Amino acid sequence: MTKIVDVRGKTPDELKTMLLDLRKEQFNLRFQRATGQLEAVSRVKVVRRDIARVKTVLAEQVRSAATKA
Repeated sequence: MTKIVDVRGKTPDELKTMLLDLRKEQFNLRFQRATGQLEAVSRVKVVRRDIARVKTVLAEQVRSAATKA
């Protein structure tokens, strides 16, 4: 689980890379669930929330950059 303070400390490029990695993990978890191989069921919820955190911080950074410009 990623803390919001850690996410806010990253650059937009790092956040995009993190988002891509989380989406890949989410896909793999969905695939494992469909084939009956998923053991860490709680990880699905954690990854989904981490994706939301990253997307929220990215939107905040875009919004703050637009107001500064």
